[in-house]
Amino acid sequence: MSFSPDKSNETNAKLACMYGGLIWGVFWIPLRLLDKAGFSDAWATVIFFTVPLAICLPFMIWRWRYILKGGWRLQLIGLVSGVSMALYSDAVLYTEVIRGMLLFYMTPVWSTLLARVWLKEEVSRAQVMAIILGLGGMLVIFGIDVGVPWPRNVGDWMGLAAGLIWAVAAVLLRDDNQNSAVEFTFVYIIWGVIAALVIALMPFSGTPPVPSVAIITGELLWLLPLIIILVIPAVYLVMWGTPLLNPGVVGILFMTEISVGTVTAALWADEPFGAREMLGVGLITLAGLMEVLIKTGRQLLRFSFLRKR
Repeated sequence: MSFSPDKSNETNAKLACMYGGLIWGVFWIPLRLLDKAGFSDAWATVIFFTVPLAICLPFMIWRWRYILKGGWRLQLIGLVSGVSMALYSDAVLYTEVIRGMLLFYMTPVWSTLLARVWLKEEVSRAQVMAIILGLGGMLVIFGIDVGVPWPRNVGDWMGLAAGLIWAVAAVLLRDDNQNSAVEFTFVYIIWGVIAALVIALMPFSGTPPVPSVAIITGELLWLLPLIIILVIPAVYLVMWGTPLLNPGVVGILFMTEISVGTVTAALWADEPFGAREMLGVGLITLAGLMEVLIKTGRQLLRFSFLRKR
């Protein structure tokens, strides 16, 4: 299957995905705040998906015909993307923020391979270089000198699984030309709630108590504007931009999240941030900009050559 999206749309899609990555880079903060407020472990993720569901429910009812028209394929996209983000959200609660993020961001590798096999999309040199730089930055932050950063707890495994599942979601989104970003967003939220509930009921750390109504209402004052202003628009932009781009490119663009997450985790979660982390963030940021840098370099070389002639 071949794709030839409009160049302006492609650029906007890249910006949309980068913005989504930036928002997810601070996603762990409200989750940790909810956890401290009494939403034990995975219940923080449940409430973080349930509130958007409540907000979007009237619009879902309004567009129920479009959701129904999407059939099993739309529901599959919602299931895969919702499960991926529920696992990822819980990963930063069950392990260190940076470990959860970095294990998730094996996704450019999985996405590139799946897009090549499934969609027959070419793998550019820029993508290969970006993946190498991105993985290099991850390994630097992990501390490859002290051993291979193999998953070591349930949160790590959640992060790794979330990245692999998101790669499948990105390919499914890319391969779909019948549904809109609105419907993608709706089914993502619906299945995200279901997945978050299932995970919350699994005995990873005993049986966490269900948060009381008083705790829930007490946190809505700051949670509602956060979700309306930042979270729902970010989800929509990602669901709009992802189908327009190669899945591997989407994974690379999302890596902006690691840079933001590393800095914010150092500032507010007392996680380490020194020369190692700065180098890792630099490599990952360079990976996200690799395609733009290569194109700019080619244009400068072409301009220089023409001037000499």
